[in-house]
Amino acid sequence: MPTTTQAKTYTIGQVAAMFNLSTYTLRYYDKEGLIPNLKKDAAGKRAFSEENLATINIIECIKKAGMPIKDIKQFIVWCNQGDASLKQRLAMFQQLRQDVLGQLAQLEETLATIEYKCDYYQQAVAAGTETYVKAKAHNTENVHD
Repeated sequence: MPTTTQAKTYTIGQVAAMFNLSTYTLRYYDKEGLIPNLKKDAAGKRAFSEENLATINIIECIKKAGMPIKDIKQFIVWCNQGDASLKQRLAMFQQLRQDVLGQLAQLEETLATIEYKCDYYQQAVAAGTETYVKAKAHNTENVHD
């Protein structure tokens, strides 16, 4: 007798916990059409598939990269169009990569300043005063209290 295997599904609470999102956010994504093929069970509750989880993972990734929801919606539309939109999706991710590289460069500058200030204050604490460290600093632009 053949057995039918039903694909594993997850509740909205389980998915919220997996992605550290609120259930409100997941409902919003669904309402906005960001999670295609999201099914509901017999009780009318959302039943998230592995495919839905993969979509949410991508949404969260590109959202963290700074992509606005309207652009994420466009991406989902393109995905639903299949191969006809491959070039648009490639261009979108190439632009997103450039944006993220720019953000990384800014963060590296910020980190360098923070590391400088950590060193500065470690020396000041060790000396018991900031006076010596201020006098020793060559670049007064980086010596902000």
